[in-house]
Amino acid sequence: MSGYIPAWSAVPAAGSPGYEDAQTRVPSGPAVSFTPVVDLDSGGVIAVQVTAEGRYGADPADITATVNAVQAATDEEARLPLVLSIPAAAVVAGSGGLAPLHEAMRAGGRRPREVILVIEGDLHVADRGHLMAGVDGLRAAGYLMAFGSLGVTHLPLDILADTSPYVIVISPQLVDRIPRDNRRGALAESMVTMARGIGAHVLAPGIRDESQLGAIRGWGIRLAQGPLLAPHDWKPSHGRVHVPVPIPEATPMAALLGPRVQEFLLPAMTLAQSASAEDVVNAFGSESSITSVVLVDEYQRPQSMIDRSRFLLFMAGAYGHALHARKPAHRIADSARLVPKTTPAIAAMQLAGRESERVYDDLVVVDEVGRCLGIVHVSDLIRHVANTQPAKV
Repeated sequence: MSGYIPAWSAVPAAGSPGYEDAQTRVPSGPAVSFTPVVDLDSGGVIAVQVTAEGRYGADPADITATVNAVQAATDEEARLPLVLSIPAAAVVAGSGGLAPLHEAMRAGGRRPREVILVIEGDLHVADRGHLMAGVDGLRAAGYLMAFGSLGVTHLPLDILADTSPYVIVISPQLVDRIPRDNRRGALAESMVTMARGIGAHVLAPGIRDESQLGAIRGWGIRLAQGPLLAPHDWKPSHGRVHVPVPIPEATPMAALLGPRVQEFLLPAMTLAQSASAEDVVNAFGSESSITSVVLVDEYQRPQSMIDRSRFLLFMAGAYGHALHARKPAHRIADSARLVPKTTPAIAAMQLAGRESERVYDDLVVVDEVGRCLGIVHVSDLIRHVANTQPAKV
């Protein structure tokens, strides 16, 4: 039997009791665990890491464990974005060996853009080009790419600059030794600085106590996992995880500016930047509450935006539909008005007021690396501010 075993699987060490049995046993079904990825700012679960057993053996490119994880997520009806480990050797080997993953995704009704593939394992110098080609292929298919076990894996750091991963995952071994070991802590903190420079998120796994949590928060890490945040038997059906993270006291200026726009966030209707005007018409026709369509690139970064009222008036004009329906919608789109999710409500309203003809256009909320998180209605901001202002006598 052959296959890949995730680094955190409980496999007996060579020579220890049970080692021989582990090499020959055939499990009745893969052991599966679900670990929430928690946004420490909101205390919410934004993704689920699914870990499953693969086949025991020496083939480093076997992706049975990854496929089993997709199937387990399907059986559990886990609809949140998934975080899946994939061996570096499988990515290096090319697209042929990845077919079972794509088939499991298709069978489970999963879209690649809802999956973060975390590349695990060492990289040989001779395999560098093949790894980069494999990453490009998976990204072209729509997957979000990440690298795991940073800090202990034999991986040239300039690979991160060349591949621009969506997430880097600090090694659990490093996290386990902070803040007791200042040298390991300095190494982990340097990775956070590097990630910020290349536009990647950082995930800190294995958080067990509040001192570790305080350390990673001090470095600006928002995404975390571990026993402190969720029980070992957590499952997607358990829903939201509430994290006991102290909220800094608001300064007088922060109080005046009001809450952040992320508190007013609504789902965005997104289409590819290449979408036609007819695609936009169909999107608006599918739901009357849709006020805008955001055109995004392959990384879900907003490129332009279409306001419902102006677009439908334009298309309803003389020959509007006949002339434009089959042409790219971005030709008649407006620039997207982007606001970081931490923007205060008052500041967002000021942005909205800069263009008098677009005062009430939706604002597009983006994360730290420019991905679309959703939209905010300016009317909601105005209503909130009006309700919180003291009444004048």
